Amino acid sequence: MHKPLPHDAARLHVTGAARYVDDIPTPVDCLHLAFGLSTVAKGRITALDLDAVRAAEGVVAVLSAEDLSPNPDCSPSNHDEPLLSDGTIHYAGQPIFLVAATSHLLARKAAAKARIEIAGDTPILTIDEAIAADSRFEDGPRIYAKGDVEAALARAAHVVEGRIEIGGQEHFYLEGQSALALPQEGGDMVVQSSSQHPTEIQHKVADALGVPMHAVRVEVRRMGGGFGGKESQGNHLAIACALVAARTGCPAKMRYDRDDDFVVTGKRHDARIAYRAGVDAEGKITGIDFTHYIRCGWAMDLSLPVADRAMLHADNAYLLPAARITSHRLKTNTQSATAFRGFGGPQGMVGIERVMDHIAHSLGMDPLALRRLNYYAPAKGTAKDGEAAVATPGGRLDTADLAGRGSVKVETGAGHAKRFGGAHSPVPSVELGNTTPYGMKVEDFILHPMTEALADACDYEGRRAQVAEWNAENPVLKRGIAMTPVKFGISFTLTHLNQAGALVHVYQDGSIHMNHGGTEMGQGLFQKVAQVAADRFGVGMDRVRITATDTGKVPNTSATAASSGSDLNGMAVKAACDEIRGRIAGVVAEELQADPASVVFEDGQVVAGGASMPFDEAVKRTYMARVSLSATGYYKTPKIAWDRIKGQGRPFFYFAYGVACSEVVIDTLTGENRVLRTDILHDAGASLNPALDIGQIEGGFVQGAGWLTMEELVWDDAGRLRTHAPSTYKIPACSDRPELFNVALWDDPNREDTIYRSKAVGEPPFMLGISVFSALGNACAACGPQFPDLQAPATPEAVLAAVKRAKGAA
Repeated sequence: MHKPLPHDAARLHVTGAARYVDDIPTPVDCLHLAFGLSTVAKGRITALDLDAVRAAEGVVAVLSAEDLSPNPDCSPSNHDEPLLSDGTIHYAGQPIFLVAATSHLLARKAAAKARIEIAGDTPILTIDEAIAADSRFEDGPRIYAKGDVEAALARAAHVVEGRIEIGGQEHFYLEGQSALALPQEGGDMVVQSSSQHPTEIQHKVADALGVPMHAVRVEVRRMGGGFGGKESQGNHLAIACALVAARTGCPAKMRYDRDDDFVVTGKRHDARIAYRAGVDAEGKITGIDFTHYIRCGWAMDLSLPVADRAMLHADNAYLLPAARITSHRLKTNTQSATAFRGFGGPQGMVGIERVMDHIAHSLGMDPLALRRLNYYAPAKGTAKDGEAAVATPGGRLDTADLAGRGSVKVETGAGHAKRFGGAHSPVPSVELGNTTPYGMKVEDFILHPMTEALADACDYEGRRAQVAEWNAENPVLKRGIAMTPVKFGISFTLTHLNQAGALVHVYQDGSIHMNHGGTEMGQGLFQKVAQVAADRFGVGMDRVRITATDTGKVPNTSATAASSGSDLNGMAVKAACDEIRGRIAGVVAEELQADPASVVFEDGQVVAGGASMPFDEAVKRTYMARVSLSATGYYKTPKIAWDRIKGQGRPFFYFAYGVACSEVVIDTLTGENRVLRTDILHDAGASLNPALDIGQIEGGFVQGAGWLTMEELVWDDAGRLRTHAPSTYKIPACSDRPELFNVALWDDPNREDTIYRSKAVGEPPFMLGISVFSALGNACAACGPQFPDLQAPATPEAVLAAVKRAKGAA
């Protein structure tokens, strides 16, 4: 454990040998599917002529809603997403009919031959239009509150007020949505799906076929990226393939072309956050009032929990004595917005970080000083003393002392990786009032020493002075710098999802077969959990076989989401391994006349009573003693209790923390900008695998920065998505990464009893990208005396508009 082992499929990824759904060999009679899509955002189908489609080359079957009884539901929540339009059109890109042909290309060509007449209606597309029409998914807004907000605002020495528009985001996974259904005897179905949620696919396919869930088996070996976009959006493809396979007796396969993937599937929820915030003379927040307007699209999907999490992260790292968060979940005639890395948390955090920048500008304060002034009280206790050394990518480890704290620092190569941590000075106990707006005590807050360590390491104060000096001397190119924190809650807010199962076999030759309910989408989950199995048995990684996620092996899985993959599945595998280990120990202890509790598994040996035997020998003897070498493991997250209606409780097991400092430069004539340098210090607890965690931090940061700077979704007035391909939608490229990119891991273990005291690292780093957005705002503010009010995404056009506002221009 805690070693920087490479991703288990890294070599397969870079050589092209990794097998995805579209790479699975299919029988010669496999059919290929395509949807016929609406080009209208709202209306009623008045005529649907599919004769030319049926007559097209290679077409075997064509299905519309009239051919389905019932029309299968694809929704993960509200049963409001029929597979095919029932005659009502809700968005441009909605599937209307389904084509099955002998090739992918022929299916797409045939789908284009349909004659569809739609009586169009005026679509509701924007947040303003939805507000005006009172188009929403709940009867009224949801409100979480703490303290007397109006009284706090009334007595505040200063009040700032504003709003920020936050754009959506396309997932842009490298592997598009895809599925393959293989009909079996007796009406059973095997589905290969590129999905983060195999049990959801199993459930929806079984429902569509009218069979029990045991008649459907779903397998997922890997995805070429997910980011939340494959939590629910794969339902349509899997259901369509299963229906055609069941009707024709032929295997059925479907994948979206990139343009269709953009047009059909949901994105990150775009949002508007309005705010009023009051502070005292020092700059401490006394009261804050947020109003969230979340554009959800045409169907509910996962919008309610996404909007809830935006509310739950409206405080980010700051103690808000009085706070009110009001959330409107708006229904529009656009793609049904869905899960995306951070699941609403990023939108909520952007809101409070905008408030911090606005207050700092209003008071003439250093934004970082204001942030630190408003942090939650520090966690109680003292971190462990001593130094630790682990290998990380990009450099060699040397022990060092940083600002009086025991620590580890990496002398870096190209990776610019560093590692900090160790002993800290004792800190005060958690204050009784150290609670979130939803009533959860913050007991593990570590951002005070983390912020201090990063500010010192990256010379924040010195560079801030250099930025000011540069801006005074350069009228066109302006620089900006910002340091922003992250406090992200780890757990599913739907409490029952916080559970996981695992299945472990030890074969009589000492090899280990491991399976669990998590899915691999490039993040390294399989490698981390395999490391757990190897560590429990004290053997090398070569002994452990990582196998595909399979609903026939581990049932009732939760989605690999909410950053909980390693937490949940690691603990479930540990439980299964420990059960088998206990059985082996019992046999070995009896043979060696030792206490079973004294048996140790290490370095490929089983040691007891001063004697030892090889692990495979111990396994063989256990098998010969007729003792089972197979076990299931189960884990459920403790301590969580959450009432989303009241907005009170403990929705999270713990918090993961991070802090990032970014420096940027803007061209005030064109709005073009560049990230010059980013320094990150991130909390992964006792990292299971520093190499994988640093990769996740780097990737998450870049994706978060891309969301807030360049990724722009544009719909025309008719509701058609115009940014529907790589030619019109820009994601960060290699050249968009910071020129100097330093990444560090904070060294303290998790205070909660997680798998080897590690912390989740999937979603939290995404919000480190907010530092780039704040730095761009800081650069715009150097152009004039007014608050620049930069909007997101900070495209060149948005930067130019902010520069004009800073100068006082309209």
